[in-house]
Parts: sequence; structure tokens; C-alpha cells
Amino acid sequence: MRGMTENTTPPLARLSMTLPADLFDQLDAMVAARGLNSRSAVIAELIRNSVAEYAEEQRPDAVLAGTITLIYRADYGTIRHRIAQKQRDYLKEVISAQHVFLENDQSLEVLLVQGPPARLHALCDDLRRVRGVQQVRLVTTTALLPQLHEPPLDEIGTQHAGSEA
Repeated sequence: MRGMTENTTPPLARLSMTLPADLFDQLDAMVAARGLNSRSAVIAELIRNSVAEYAEEQRPDAVLAGTITLIYRADYGTIRHRIAQKQRDYLKEVISAQHVFLENDQSLEVLLVQGPPARLHALCDDLRRVRGVQQVRLVTTTALLPQLHEPPLDEIGTQHAGSEA
């Protein structure tokens, strides 16, 4: 990135906006409720989310990282097993999972995922089809997890980025 070094923050740019008065008041109420010093943090977060969604739409072949958050009824028979089967079906996309029990026989599970948008959305759709799943939410970013393995070398020592180990 232009103007950045490893341990510095990116340069800032100023943005001026005009909003309907009621929306402006709602923004200020949200900033106050979150205990933030300014509107900039909230607006920057909203813009980052929109940029990630836009990147997903514009580059369907891009690889995105993110989380899938599930809320489901823990008392629905073999639901945890069926969710685990779906994760196994998407082994290349699901990096890890964290599960906790909630009140009223509900469970919360968060999946760390990375892959093409179409695959991540297909995983979400498959999870929604599991009986007892109440909520599924995908949040993505264009920033990726670091590569864990180097691509394999061919006979002459050339790495192939598209190859799988």
C-alpha cells in the first residue's frame, strides 16, 4: 500500500457527507451508545463491510476469509452431527469451528472459513437446510489468512501457485 510501512497506520483522508437529519441523529445515538469518540469509527466500519460485499460481487472467483455464525437448537436429535457432516463436505473452506452451549437448549457455533464467495454462500445455504438451525450469518473480508503451505515444486523447481499440496 502506498505510504505505509509495516508498523504504521495508513494515511487518513477526509470525507464530508450530508445525511437526513433523522439518520444523523440515529448515527449519533449509536456512537454514544457504543462509547466511541467520533462518528468516523462507525462510518469506517460500515464502509469496510460494503467494500467487502462489493469485492465479493465484482470478483466471484476471489478468495475471501470470514466467519459463519450459527444459532441452533441443541435438543434437535443429531443436529451437531449433521452440522459436522456439512463442515466435512466443505473441508477446504472450513478452517476451524468453535461451539458453546447457550441457555434454553440453544447452541452457538462460529466457523472460521476461507474460499470463493460461491462456496461460502453454498455452505451457508446447506447449513440453513439442517433442521433446527435458526440463524446463519456470513461475514467476510478481503484480507486472507496467511498461506500455510508452499505450493509444490515441479520437476524443474518451479512453484505452481494454483497447485494443491
